Order: sequence, then structure tokens, then C-alpha cells
Amino acid sequence: MTDHPIRSEYRWQLDIPVRWMDCDAYGHVNNAIYYAMMDQVVTVYIVERDVIAMGTSPSIGLCVSSACEFHQSLEFPEIVDARLRVGRLGGKSVRYEIGLFKEGIDAPAATGHFVHVYVDRHTRRPVELTTEQRAALEPLVVTGPNRGD
Repeated sequence: MTDHPIRSEYRWQLDIPVRWMDCDAYGHVNNAIYYAMMDQVVTVYIVERDVIAMGTSPSIGLCVSSACEFHQSLEFPEIVDARLRVGRLGGKSVRYEIGLFKEGIDAPAATGHFVHVYVDRHTRRPVELTTEQRAALEPLVVTGPNRGD
């Protein structure tokens, strides 16, 4: 077992191409771009699965915690295999766990997480996840070792 989840321990996948402009003066992807990729895989999933509808959902997820650990450099012109899973599905919050992978390597180039608390769109007060939101997120839930806790 590795210290970090391997590719197969994630439940959903999105390809994200590295753009030339993502690289810094050292020739590798800038650290802020790793966060942008992690945000992209979460956002694409929750929009495609109707966890939220942009602009119209009664509740939205606000990020209250995030982290990223960097393990390998990503570079142009790679296609990043962004992987997603849910480490914890609470009553009002979700811990999204992300792995960014290079082609052909099962160990992640980066691992990270976002914790979203779901709140009323207008009052910003925490609300329970709906049955539909839970149903859309449950296929991503992982248990056991190699969780990001």
C-alpha cells in the first residue's frame, strides 16, 4: 500500500490538458494550477450530476478547507488524469478528494481535498444535503484505508 491513494482508488475521472501558459519559469506546472485542476474536476462532476445547477440551485457548496500535496512535477504538453472520490459524505458537508496523475503512472503527481459545506444560496446558512444531492455523490464515497483523513 502506498502513502497516497493510487489511480484505481478513485471513482471518477476527467482528462485535463496542461496548457503552455500553466507552466512557470522553471518549466513545470505552477502550484496554483494544481488547485485549479482539482477545482475543475470537482466542479465538472457536481454540475454534470446535478448536485448543483449553476445559478438556480437552492443550495451551494462553499469551500471551508482545502489542501494539496505535490509529489511529482506536471509539465506541458501532458494530459492530466484527474480523479475524484468522496472521503466523507456528511449531513451538510462533503470532503472531495482529488488525485492528479501522469499518464502511465499509478502514483499521483498530486493529492488534495476540498471540504464543501452546503448552504442556502441566499442566506448562506448551512443546510442538509438533499436526497438527490446525496444520490449523486454516493457513487464516489470510499471507505477503509488510504482515505485522505
